[in-house]
Amino acid sequence: MAEKSTIARPYAAAAFALAQEAGDLKAWSQMLQFTAAVVTDAEMDALISNPAITQDKMTELFIKVCGDQINEMGQNFIRVLAENKRQSLLPEIAELYEVQRAEAERTVEAEIISAFPVSDSLIQQLATALKKRLGREVNLVARIDEALIGGAIIRAGDMVIDGSLTGQLEKLAHALTH
Repeated sequence: MAEKSTIARPYAAAAFALAQEAGDLKAWSQMLQFTAAVVTDAEMDALISNPAITQDKMTELFIKVCGDQINEMGQNFIRVLAENKRQSLLPEIAELYEVQRAEAERTVEAEIISAFPVSDSLIQQLATALKKRLGREVNLVARIDEALIGGAIIRAGDMVIDGSLTGQLEKLAHALTH
């Protein structure tokens, strides 16, 4: 069986095309994130996989649960997914959509993980340096992980810069054993 992301890719591309046509990438992001959260709810998952409920009833119930969080185009998108029994792919569709959106908007989500709190001025300096290096707008968030002992790890897209003490110790251990 194909991986979920492979099956979800054309749906994400279709959602992105609809969003671009409507000129509202952000609204589609919000709709897809919301519907992904709904579909991952345990009760909703049980309803979706219940063979006693017709596909039409399930689809309308799903749309009703989403309420005003999805517009008419979003409702039609849900109907298409339901017709093809692909509602469970909404988390992957939302993730792939965000990748396309970031590419179109020339942005990248980045994270700095450090053992200690990082000052706002340092976060700003790092964001500026990453913007220069990546040629994109950078949305940088900071997170604390005391297991790092010291230093920091920066992740931006596929790029990882590991300047943590834990990472350095792992490199040293690997060098000594090989």
